[in-house]
Amino acid sequence: MTGHQRNPATRSKKHAVIIWCRADCGRYGARLQFRPPDNHMDFGPKNPFYAPSSMPFHAPPFDKIKDGDYQPAIEAGMEQQRAEMQAIASHPAPPTFENTIVAMEKTGALFNRATAAFDGVTGANLNPELQKVKDVEAPKLAAHQDAIFLDPRLFQRVATIYKQRDSLTLDAESLRLVEFYYKKFVHSGANLPESDKTELKKLNEEESTLSNAFTTKVLAATKDAAYVTADKGSLAGLSDAQISAAALAAKDRKLNGYVISLQNTTQQPDLVALSDRSTRQALFESSWNRAERGGPNDTRDTVARLAEIRSHKAKLLGYPNYAAWKMEDQMAKAPEAALKFMDALVPGATAKAAREAKDIQALVDAQKNGFSLQPWDWNYYAEQVRKAKYDLDEAQIKPYFELNNVLWNGVFYAAGQLYGLSFKERTDIPVYHPDVRVFEVFEAGGEPLALFYCDYFKRDNKNGGAWMSNFVDQSRLPGTRPVVYNVANFSQPAPGQPALLTFRDVSTMFHEFGHALHGMLAGTEYPSLSGTAVARDFVEFPSQFNEHWASYPAVFSHYAKHYQTGAAMPAELAAKIKEAETFNQGYALTELLAAAGLDLQWHTLSASAPLQKPDAFEAQALQKTHLALSYVPPRYRSSYFSHIWGGSYGAGYYAYLWSEMLDDDAFQWFEDHGGLTRANGDRLRRMVLSRGNTEDLAKMYAEWLGAEPSIEPMLKYRGLAPSVGTK
Repeated sequence: MTGHQRNPATRSKKHAVIIWCRADCGRYGARLQFRPPDNHMDFGPKNPFYAPSSMPFHAPPFDKIKDGDYQPAIEAGMEQQRAEMQAIASHPAPPTFENTIVAMEKTGALFNRATAAFDGVTGANLNPELQKVKDVEAPKLAAHQDAIFLDPRLFQRVATIYKQRDSLTLDAESLRLVEFYYKKFVHSGANLPESDKTELKKLNEEESTLSNAFTTKVLAATKDAAYVTADKGSLAGLSDAQISAAALAAKDRKLNGYVISLQNTTQQPDLVALSDRSTRQALFESSWNRAERGGPNDTRDTVARLAEIRSHKAKLLGYPNYAAWKMEDQMAKAPEAALKFMDALVPGATAKAAREAKDIQALVDAQKNGFSLQPWDWNYYAEQVRKAKYDLDEAQIKPYFELNNVLWNGVFYAAGQLYGLSFKERTDIPVYHPDVRVFEVFEAGGEPLALFYCDYFKRDNKNGGAWMSNFVDQSRLPGTRPVVYNVANFSQPAPGQPALLTFRDVSTMFHEFGHALHGMLAGTEYPSLSGTAVARDFVEFPSQFNEHWASYPAVFSHYAKHYQTGAAMPAELAAKIKEAETFNQGYALTELLAAAGLDLQWHTLSASAPLQKPDAFEAQALQKTHLALSYVPPRYRSSYFSHIWGGSYGAGYYAYLWSEMLDDDAFQWFEDHGGLTRANGDRLRRMVLSRGNTEDLAKMYAEWLGAEPSIEPMLKYRGLAPSVGTK
């Protein structure tokens, strides 16, 4: 996913990922003289955020930033941006594109510098002091956004320009920016009467506070729910390296024995290998119940109230439910379209999952185990079925996927072949944690393009999952080049051991780097339209498209080499991986559909609905969407579904599936036009990746593809019958 969640005060940008940085407006235009008020906690020239960073690409100076620097800079940044916006609102001249729209684009330099670094660090390297800052600032950030987008004088100026847009001499991107701001104001409630605005502000502040609280609780609950044992025998089936890593995890927590930390998803990677069924059950139930154990980190009340707040916000804004409001500016346009799209996939997905379950149960019975398949059994026995069907063993594969080799000879290599990019590691640029690496990215001609940071290993103080975001956005207006980062949660190897990945981890690296490419290859004038500042159900297209290159023969053969000998993966083993691509896809698609369905069921609740009991609601929602399979739990349970309650994917998790249709169709186009070629990559870059949100996304995609998107390639790559779904 992308950190894909933009600066909440000025941009609607980014997703999952948290991409919300902008450049200093002082570099390209006059700015207000600003002196922070006396109550701004030690904010002055000694604060590293006070002036634009002198680092290459204006990257954050993490060697100078202390925990105590963030809050004063954020507070002063909000004050400064409000003063800048007020100056625009009270400008004596009639509103013009330059004195209003462009002027708004230039605001918030200090605020964006501080929040970009703050969000990057708190997402990946949180500590108690920064947690307190998050708690204090969450409602203030919501109020800051409202102070801008509910300001009637600002809206009047924007609305005047919007009404005059057809008579203005503006290029297409500038017209798009006018539309962006007008729709952002209207979507935020600028047309509401003052009494409703007051109510909306209260709801926004409470939602922001609760969303932050949810994230805090899930992080703590995930840490606390780790599987802990003193019995090495209970870990039977794990490799020596995995057991060493579990011992190291226990040592880091000052515990005796072994610790298996949880990932953010329902299923856990080690369930593939653990042969002790009671251990598997305990690990699964620790994951499933992590945020439902009572006590301060139980999230169910928070979830119920967030759903209620959002339904009331939607009603206030004139929509039947939150999903209708949220999806208005997405490609799907309305929840009904997303639900129809997913409903068409459910029969094929669940039928395939049922066939897979039958095969697994047959193996369980053949081994005379005497039990019915449960979710904690699935991965363990599915791996055995895969091995029997394809003679493929995960332990055979991992030695060929050493992280550094995958990065250089897979991820970076594919980007070089497609877009002419090259990479150089920079050890002179400070980072926020020793695990983080930095690379400078160059164009084919040697011109500097971007900085890329990667932070791949799991830590207890890091949010779950994987994401991309920006420390600095690309924009020709200030002349800034992108500073982009990827974060993941791969298992940390024991000291001296290589980081060996599963093929799923490899795909995650390609996925998140696809988001990074979308940010790095951006070529827009305005920061609000740059890179990944696109609709949620489009933003996952470049990332999921990039995943295809992980298994593309010319790329795969370049990186799939044994970490000890350097020998290429044997052709027969590589062929088995290819043959097994559609294995277990019924399960994979069903768990994804179940999570996306839960998201939309929560967010299509009307304001008249009573406060929900999450467990009961979840059970009813899965029944309603025909996804209540006992052996295929949703990828995320409502109580730890951080994408929708702690991130910006509320009413948007369907985007992974919608974008999958786009990315599979796009890859099919590449296959039909010569595959991995520089010409094909440059065409995609020129027509899509560089253009951000500068035009209608459906039109942009169709013009690149030469047709409307088809679902058929998605069904093919998922191994589903072509009859499922419609074009």
